[in-house]
Amino acid sequence: MTTEKVEAPASRRNFLKVTALAGAGAIAMPNVSRAQTVTWKFQSTWPTKDIFHEFAGDFAKRVNDMSGGRLKMDVLAAGAVVPAFQMQDAVAAGILDGGHGVSAYWYGKHKAFSLFGTPPALGWDATNFLSWMNYGGGYDLYNELVGQTLKLNLVGFFSGPMPCQPLGWFKKELKSPDDFKGLKYRTVGLAADLMKEMGAAVTILAGGEIVPALERGVIDGAEFNNPSSDSILGFQDVAKVYMLQSYHQAAESFELLFNKAKFDALPAEQKAIVKYAAESASSDMIWKALDRYSKDLDMLRTKGVNVVATPEVILKAQLAAWDKVLEKLSAENAFFKKVVDSQKDWVKRTVAYQRINEPSRELAYTHFFKA
Repeated sequence: MTTEKVEAPASRRNFLKVTALAGAGAIAMPNVSRAQTVTWKFQSTWPTKDIFHEFAGDFAKRVNDMSGGRLKMDVLAAGAVVPAFQMQDAVAAGILDGGHGVSAYWYGKHKAFSLFGTPPALGWDATNFLSWMNYGGGYDLYNELVGQTLKLNLVGFFSGPMPCQPLGWFKKELKSPDDFKGLKYRTVGLAADLMKEMGAAVTILAGGEIVPALERGVIDGAEFNNPSSDSILGFQDVAKVYMLQSYHQAAESFELLFNKAKFDALPAEQKAIVKYAAESASSDMIWKALDRYSKDLDMLRTKGVNVVATPEVILKAQLAAWDKVLEKLSAENAFFKKVVDSQKDWVKRTVAYQRINEPSRELAYTHFFKA
């Protein structure tokens, strides 16, 4: 008995082939999001040539790359749409979609803003500050300030732990706390209260305005942030004394602001991209900063800049001034006190751990490099 092969009808064979190909395609094709493409105007509070504006671009590139271009940050420099100190208002109003700056710039609206930008020198650094923001209740307090107390149409993320900021640039070296009395000095945020407590006459200026004011004698001394930013702004052309180490801004980080209504309207995946791009850029920033700041400090020395450490007597006077500033402002505002108390509780525990866990870097460095 022979068995004959029975052919499936042509229509059935074609159906099976099409179904198989469709199944293979479904497996091979990635699950591509069909989210609508959105372009946002994202302005920094920094001049184009400043490394801080570069950091803003680094964050934006991460968003653009991770979203596949479906959420695009169009990066603009300070003044492109509004002046630096008007960026927050412009984002809240929807004139800008987002911005890159520091929360100390909004200190005039509520002094607690500076606690999220230039917090007191409690013995922590900016990486520890970001730990407090994420795991010590900092974001809850920040959102209470922005959303409940001031009712601002904003969403903020903190990114980029800054190294301790220099005391600044001067025509002559400061050697005692008395040298601050009557000194016309530029800073921002709570550092303004601190330096006023030490006797200085404080002027608050945006980054691009500082060097011209120092050159004209409108101010006697100024700080901005770091060797790279300071050299690009041209401080070394108008002053030759660069004093490092200070407690006026020892734990600062950047603030990324977005219009809340527009952010809330994003798909969940794009919201996540913004959050995780901020965290990714935070790590990259400190890696890049250590490379660039150290190189640019060496460069400044070759330009005849006298780089000196701030005397301990001035550092101790700063800490004593912090005591007075925090006591005064905490007595005036319950929310300010609430934030400071949270920060102190966090630092007391976490820095105690760091102090007992970490050996002296000074000891190891001098052993190998005899500095």
